[in-house]
Amino acid sequence: MTPSPDAARRTLIASLDAISDPAERLKEVVAQEEQLKGEFRGVRARIALELKDGRTWDQVGEIFGVTGSRAEQISRASR
Repeated sequence: MTPSPDAARRTLIASLDAISDPAERLKEVVAQEEQLKGEFRGVRARIALELKDGRTWDQVGEIFGVTGSRAEQISRASR
């Protein structure tokens, strides 16, 4: 069974909080933050491409809350 996003997030936060040295904890938080930014960018790109199937970029942009041009840019993040 796949854990829920909330459970996965709580597990990640707990593992970071378990690092006893504050400087090391901060270093790991920053590293995880950067890694997640890139991974979330890729997820958004895949979602944009899925939404594009049968829709215009303007329609995809409306779903994302951005312009059609920006939605197309988002879709290219993983390429």
